[in-house]
Amino acid sequence: MSSRAGKSLPAPTRNIDADYQPLRERVRDELRQQIIDNVHPPGTRLVESDLAAQLGISRVPVREALRALESEGFVRAVPRRGAEVVQLSEQDVEELFDVREALEVLACRQAAHRATAGELRKMRKLLDKARKAVESADEIALGRANEAFHDEILNLSHNALLQTVLLPLQGRMHWLLRQTGDPHDLVDEHTALYEAIASRSPDLAAERARQHARLNREIVRRRLAQRKQETPTD
Repeated sequence: MSSRAGKSLPAPTRNIDADYQPLRERVRDELRQQIIDNVHPPGTRLVESDLAAQLGISRVPVREALRALESEGFVRAVPRRGAEVVQLSEQDVEELFDVREALEVLACRQAAHRATAGELRKMRKLLDKARKAVESADEIALGRANEAFHDEILNLSHNALLQTVLLPLQGRMHWLLRQTGDPHDLVDEHTALYEAIASRSPDLAAERARQHARLNREIVRRRLAQRKQETPTD
């Protein structure tokens, strides 16, 4: 697949010089977010010169960023073609959901014990933001609100080790979240999860988290199976 020949790439989602991270890390974060936002769908060729022009930088930090994203599982190096956005495999999906279910069930259980009233209000605001994004059909805003909701569950767990373990996987988890379910249903599921945490019932929160992860695993499985059927074979 080509890199959308004849079309200019979208503007960066944020100013690439807005913080003080090393440039290669800022470029990595920007490109990762663009992949999660489906600016570069699976199979898209990522051309160093095009990306460098889009971001207003040289090709060297772009090359370094693409190598980092390859190690994270977002892109792959293709001989004589450069970097290409990967398609999550069945094994990728199963492994990610295994990890997500185990860690989010624990996080929700601990959040029900430990979340403060202020943190619960913040979580409620994220749900409101997601509903507004559904109403305005803003898929990117909806995706980011849902990702922030899941990230906030980790914060509410007040478990630093759990957050550290999940941090390297967070980007791929966000990517996975973009591929699950009807947006209305997803917000309803998150609302039920929030209510379980706010009820201060650890067992209920854990069970809702388990149901949420398993339901979305099945949705992604079906989408992968459908994609497999639609892909022409040689």
